[in-house]
Amino acid sequence: MFREFLPFDLSVDKVTLAGLGLWSLALYLAFSPVSDWVMEQLQRWFNFAERSLYTSEEEFERTRLARESQNAFYASIFSIVPFLIVGGVVNYGVELGLGRSWAVSMGILSCIGAGVYELGRRDGQSLD
Repeated sequence: MFREFLPFDLSVDKVTLAGLGLWSLALYLAFSPVSDWVMEQLQRWFNFAERSLYTSEEEFERTRLARESQNAFYASIFSIVPFLIVGGVVNYGVELGLGRSWAVSMGILSCIGAGVYELGRRDGQSLD
């Protein structure tokens, strides 16, 4: 489908893309306090940047709730980007060290381990 619209050949390696996604998910789950911090900082920056676009205080306050919820959504989406970058680096390192099939296998194991860790961490927080 994309080949009809693009004048050049765009090839995507499916194994590398799968490994990158798995490692990114594992890192996102394993370092969820960091992802929460990144999301909070992005939301603060989006709110600050959007405040500079308004000249009227009344208009700013009238639309504040909708804008802040929209900025929270954008911050949650963009908080994935650092983990995609680091996940790509980790995937590349494992591919160099162990091979392509091991990168995907280790990514799956990392996702399972990080998911179990995150469930235990949240359960431990709920007991406090």
